[in-house]
Amino acid sequence: MERPSQDVLECRRHFEVEEPLDVNTPDLLSPTGGMKEKKVTCMFIPDGQVSLNAKIDRRGFCEGEEIFIDAKFENTCSRIVVPKAAIVAKHMYQANGRTKLFRQKLSSVRGNHIISGMCDAWQGKTIRVPKLKPSILGCNIIRVEYALMIYVHIPGSEKLVLELPLVIGTVPYSGFGSRTNSMSSQEGTASTASASWSSMSMPSSAPPSYCDVTRDCRLDQPLTPLLDDYDGGDSPIFMSSFPFPPLPTYSEVEEEYNGNARMLPVY
Repeated sequence: MERPSQDVLECRRHFEVEEPLDVNTPDLLSPTGGMKEKKVTCMFIPDGQVSLNAKIDRRGFCEGEEIFIDAKFENTCSRIVVPKAAIVAKHMYQANGRTKLFRQKLSSVRGNHIISGMCDAWQGKTIRVPKLKPSILGCNIIRVEYALMIYVHIPGSEKLVLELPLVIGTVPYSGFGSRTNSMSSQEGTASTASASWSSMSMPSSAPPSYCDVTRDCRLDQPLTPLLDDYDGGDSPIFMSSFPFPPLPTYSEVEEEYNGNARMLPVY
């Protein structure tokens, strides 16, 4: 506000502009996937390879929805590898002919470690979409993109990475696929099975406890990483080694020819 013979008054407030983005379009509802493989070497000597093949049922998601991942991993090298998946955000800013890129891993899940010569498969492994800003794809100076990164941690080598593009929208998915129906049927089967188990009568007397004759064994030993496979916000696989308590000593009775009983200690 310009005022004569006085200072100009200014007031600034920040506001956000979001373009409505419907994920129910045919392009965002189409499945996407890919395949990657990597040859592993040890001191320039071939050491097998690691491969992955993954797909998701659609590209468009909204906050709070779950992404179902179908993937297959194969390990023919001599190392133990660990498959993982994460949602990655990429923010790009362009001005005066220069570009700045910010990349951040938001949430992640991991699978079981795969030993040499073995395979592993994910059948609908889920990862939930956290609270995110919608994708910005039609702006010349600011661009916000997301991707589902499926990767394999290989000790002593670079990761095998496969990125599947994601679009975070504002209008959630309105369809009901076969996966949702199958999950609901599985939940109904599980509830029926739990009801049948609860109806069974339990024995009146409890079996004897091993703790009555052995000392307590507490898991208070320090944990050591089983694999050096953690990066960023991931949690490593831990193992704990502890001694088992010895069995209690007992005695046997040996009968002599004269009918007298003699106790023989056994250690």
